[in-house]
Amino acid sequence: MKVLVTGGTSGLGLAMATALAEAGATVALTGRSGRRADAVAAGLPGAVGVELDVRDESSVTRAVDEAWSRLGGIDMLVNNAGIGMRTVNPQFMTRPRGFWEVPVDGFRAVVETNLTGYFLVARAVTPRMLAAGAGRIVTISVNESTMHRAGFVPYGPSRAGSEALSRIMAADLRGTGVTVNLLLPGGATATGMLSSDAGDGGRTFLDPAVMGPPVVWLASDAASGVHDERIVATDFPRWLRERGGCG
Repeated sequence: MKVLVTGGTSGLGLAMATALAEAGATVALTGRSGRRADAVAAGLPGAVGVELDVRDESSVTRAVDEAWSRLGGIDMLVNNAGIGMRTVNPQFMTRPRGFWEVPVDGFRAVVETNLTGYFLVARAVTPRMLAAGAGRIVTISVNESTMHRAGFVPYGPSRAGSEALSRIMAADLRGTGVTVNLLLPGGATATGMLSSDAGDGGRTFLDPAVMGPPVVWLASDAASGVHDERIVATDFPRWLRERGGCG
């Protein structure tokens, strides 16, 4: 399995890239810094790093071309690259701001990364998968509560949009051999997106490694044909058992 993981140098992306590489997949992981992407990839078996700014259409085209060439194709895209609330409010957990207080440039940066970026990368990869007759797209999402929580503009709307995008992509691609599924952690996760005050109150956070088992399964033969599902990583073992799989 040849997998492209966007935003793979840290957080959820790195956890998924690591799990996939350790399971035997050939992984291309991306980051805005090509040097950092190369350095992180060097620590994973058989992985390669690719420079990518998902907001830039020309960067997306170059990165997909490079990943396709270096991997010898792309069987699965993990659309993960994103930025969080801390880019517009470093203390969003304890001092939420109303949407009218959000700077316009901050709003646009989050939406362009988390929504437009997902669209641009999927748009570049999908025609190649259709030509190959098969492919898998995994869209990383968040809990629905994040999408309508006070103080979560623009992150909540960006993730709601990316989830809607994924569901429409699944509808558009039904019956083509290219599958689309949603995957989310199932709770606040210890990543670089946490606010500067995230440790207050003794709150516990999920380990990004929670994403490993479901993303590896989605890359496996067992997931062939699985389409338009919304998989919550913390609930993955139960979900898999109910499907008749093992977990």
